[in-house]
Amino acid sequence: MSDSSVLVNKLWSFCHVLRDDGVGTLDYTEQLTYLLFLKMAHERETSKLNPERIVPGDCSWQVLLDSDGENLEKSYREILEKLSKQPGTLGLIFRKAQNKIQDPAKLKRLIVDLIDRENWSATGVDIKGDAYEGLLAKGAEDIKSGAGQYFTPRALIEGIVKAVNPTIEDKVHDPACGTGGFLLKAYEHVVDDKNISPEQREYLREGFVSGVELVDSTARLAAMNMLLHGMTKPNGESAIEVKDALTSDTGERYTLVLANPPFGTKSSVKMIGVDGKESQSNLEIVREDFWVTTSNKQLNFIQHIKTILDINGRAAVVLPDNVLFESGAGEAVRRRLMTDFDVHTLLRLPTGIFYAGAVKANVIFFDKKPASEKPWTTKLWIYDLRTNKHFTQKVSPLKQSDLEDFLKAYKTGKFQDRIESERFKSFTYEELMSRDKANLDIVWIKDDSLEDADDLPSPEIIAQEIIDNLESAILNFNEILEALETKEKN
Repeated sequence: MSDSSVLVNKLWSFCHVLRDDGVGTLDYTEQLTYLLFLKMAHERETSKLNPERIVPGDCSWQVLLDSDGENLEKSYREILEKLSKQPGTLGLIFRKAQNKIQDPAKLKRLIVDLIDRENWSATGVDIKGDAYEGLLAKGAEDIKSGAGQYFTPRALIEGIVKAVNPTIEDKVHDPACGTGGFLLKAYEHVVDDKNISPEQREYLREGFVSGVELVDSTARLAAMNMLLHGMTKPNGESAIEVKDALTSDTGERYTLVLANPPFGTKSSVKMIGVDGKESQSNLEIVREDFWVTTSNKQLNFIQHIKTILDINGRAAVVLPDNVLFESGAGEAVRRRLMTDFDVHTLLRLPTGIFYAGAVKANVIFFDKKPASEKPWTTKLWIYDLRTNKHFTQKVSPLKQSDLEDFLKAYKTGKFQDRIESERFKSFTYEELMSRDKANLDIVWIKDDSLEDADDLPSPEIIAQEIIDNLESAILNFNEILEALETKEKN
């Protein structure tokens, strides 16, 4: 077992103890984020080599070590409140921070027995970074917490990043960054290049990646993730911004956009009137730079990404199946995207790879080109990684090796050398536009399990697929029930 795995298991073991006190998976990971930052700030301040103060003296780790009982809980709460008002990465990590561990004895044990005994600054970037990634993955496995919606499978992220091949010349952005997986992998793809100059290496930590995240708790996880991987400075500007990326165009342009926008298709908001009644309505995003006005947030993310891409910039976006065939606004967006952009590759993903079960998704790769009278898309190459493929998160998870054939077929930088195969087919612009509603949901491989029971996956995988489908259905039913209850109140 690796050093990072040992560290993950050690920290995660305490999560089960706190669950009895009502501290959920996301809350526990949040508290670890706060405490790990304070511990590393303490190590930096007490270092014999170039000591540096990161947090105010009355917010130090030592204050927590010196406190007990109710005074510990009080001191911790006051520290969180003070640090939430700080600028940059520091302020983002502690933005709206609250203490969720109400039992002082358990808080003391977490501080003294689990975190203080580790020297995080002495731990290599890979070990402490991998350990934090491991904690995020552990949290994502808990489907009831909803954490999985912010966590894209790391094997998929790595495959996508290898395909688009970021370089030090890029400016990388994720408008729905979650815990920062795409940004981290893009950074790792470039950072080991020995030909990078000192000035370029500084750019890697100052401007190479940026992200937007709507949810405060998730944004702080992303900020901490990047900090632990050496991507940002603890007292520097944060690369993560907390806001709704869809509300406006800031004017910033990027050469590479990587994103897995949140699951679900409707943008909605809850409102409480003066009479105390709660209502929920779908929000249509109205922007002059959008092709269509719709409440479908998947389509809105595509329109936002096409706006923020620089000329000759490239994008890889994970999107659900409905984007491929939905009529109305969906058809309008597909036709404009294929005409104004070079939509060159579509990767049909297998089911069972996301923490939210039964999700059918794809990765759409497209490039932004200068204005032209002719359509930029000439051929769309579709790689089918779904038909006759069976994965589950627990029994048979997606591995990097499962994407090797796709990466060989993708031929980064040499699209002209692509060759058709059983799973990789090309379709001309004319063929696609002549299809009913410009439907891109194209399947040509025979599903063997429909004709021969011997080709069905193993009983363990079938059972896990059933569980994933049921869990997904329960989540959907809960959303419907919540909407109905809200409607009744009104």
